[in-house]
Order: sequence, then structure tokens, then C-alpha cells
Amino acid sequence: MRLAEPLKHITIGFSIHRPEIIEITSNLMERHEVIFLEEPPAPGLEEMLEGVLPVDDYLLPAEVEYPEFSRNMCRLLRRLYQKGKNVIQVEPFLQNLLAIHTFFSQDHRPDELTPQSIQHQVYLAEREATRALLDYYQTVMSGSFSAAIKAIIEFARVDAARFRLRDRLRADALAVHLSGWSTAYIEAGAMHYALYPMIRKRMPGPVRITPVFLAHRALKALGGKGHLFGPGDQLTLIYLFHPNISGTLKEALLAARALVYTKLIEKEELSAGLKTFPHVRNELACIRTVEALTLDDCERLFPLIRRVNSTHARRIVEDYFRKIKKRPRQGIHMQSF
Repeated sequence: MRLAEPLKHITIGFSIHRPEIIEITSNLMERHEVIFLEEPPAPGLEEMLEGVLPVDDYLLPAEVEYPEFSRNMCRLLRRLYQKGKNVIQVEPFLQNLLAIHTFFSQDHRPDELTPQSIQHQVYLAEREATRALLDYYQTVMSGSFSAAIKAIIEFARVDAARFRLRDRLRADALAVHLSGWSTAYIEAGAMHYALYPMIRKRMPGPVRITPVFLAHRALKALGGKGHLFGPGDQLTLIYLFHPNISGTLKEALLAARALVYTKLIEKEELSAGLKTFPHVRNELACIRTVEALTLDDCERLFPLIRRVNSTHARRIVEDYFRKIKKRPRQGIHMQSF
């Protein structure tokens, strides 16, 4: 690796995995010497960046959740690489998780992991998050409203603990990688905000670190204001920075709103009309809608929407606002979906 002048500027781009965000990402990445991706080292990266390996062939083993976003991101990284930018994959939590899966596939057991090792910590965090998520899914389908509230709160707590570990491991790894570069762009999911203070704490000397929420830039381009964190994400962020908080009305209200929000939000990847930011508009409409709901509203809606698909749930909520409540300003509209 070529040694450059001392590190002067780090940008942490907190992003959403949607095709519409690629152009904003490109404009930011262009300004930096090295790009650190939020993913574990994968075979074929260099060949893909060089244009030897087709993008789809590179992505095939990964079974990506958002294929259109992933393809567009690979094409962007290829262009930047060919302009001389450096691209490095750094995500130790996921790297260790993959190693654990390989270890178990070779007939090893969890109790063979070295206690207190990084792999053991990763295993415990992932196990607890998976357990809580499965319990949440089951409770939402068959449990009471209050039980569903408790289940989503429990999942948000253990998910926040997983985020803390994941961000700590990545901050440690990035602190090592960052030396030798003058400007660096760090890719991060929007929920990894704890990475910002962790990186700052680990950087020696005067280094400017700029956190950028890409979805907020998209929202600003639309002339909008506010945040793009759904109620479940807000709940997780509370536990991320305040792990000991418990029993507040705000927790219950956010959990209740999350039960409705998850039924309204668009699940499919939208790839048409990207310049109009369809996912950002959809998220904002859903956030504004559930912010108009009280705890009692959510309890009334919960049994009506719990077992229906998102399209049907949107109609139920739209009808609820039409008959019982005033429609929230710029809230849910069927045309938005």
C-alpha cells in the first residue's frame, strides 16, 4: 500500500441500501482516496473491479438481499477503481460470522469456540438477536398486543447490543487500516451511528471526521425535512446509546408504532424513477403516518393488520384515518405505493 500524507479527513457515509442513493454516494466517494466498504473480504473483488469478472458473477455467491442496489454499487466501485480510487472491504463482525458458519459446517459445536474470543462474542450476539427476532415473528402472528410490544422491545435491545459489538469491532479494524491515507470514505448502514464516536476516539492527532446521512440529503433534495428513522429503528437507537433505559412510555409507543410501520413500508426494491427517490418518499410517508398514531390507535389496528399483506394493511390504515382520525400531514396515500 502506498503511503500518503497524514490522514486529514474521514467521511462516514450512513446510507440505505437502495438504488436511488447511488448517485449521492458517488459524489461523496469521488472526493476520497480510499473507500472502505461495509462488507467482509470476498473472493473476486479485484477481478470485478478490474472488469475481468462480470458483476453478476461476482455477486452470485453472496445471495444479496438488494440485487439492483448491489449491481449498481459494484458498477460505481468499478468506475472509481479505474479512476485510481482504492477499495477495501472491512467488516470483522460479518467476517467472523462467516468463519463461524464454516466452523459449524465442519461438525464443530458452539462449546468448542474459545470463551471470550471475538468469534465467541459474535456467536452469542448473533444467537441472541436471532432468538429474539424469531420470538417477535411468532408473537406478532399469534400473541396479544402487549406481548408483541414486549417482543419487539426485547429484539430492539439485543439488536442494539449486536450493533455495539459490530461497530466496536469495525472501529478497531478501521483504525488500523486508516493509517497511510490522506482522505478516506467509510461506508456504513444508517443504524451504525455509534461508529462515528468510536472512530473519533481511536484517531490520533487532528483529523476531521464528517458524518453524512445520505438519505437525509435525498430528503433535502425533495424539499423535505425531518428524519428517516422508522419507529423500530428509533427504539434500537435509544438502546444503542442508553442500554439501561427501561419501562418508559416512549419505548412502548415506539414499539407499538413499529408494529404498524412494518406492515406499511414497501418491502420490494424499487428501481424506476430513481431521481424522485421513491423509497425515501415511501419511508417518510410511513413515518409521518405512524407518528400520528397513539398507543390506543396501534392497539386497535394491530389485530386488523397482523395477518394481511402490506397492500391490504395500507388500505386498512387509510380507512382508519378517513373514518376515525384526521389524515396526517403528507402521510399515507395509496398513490405513494
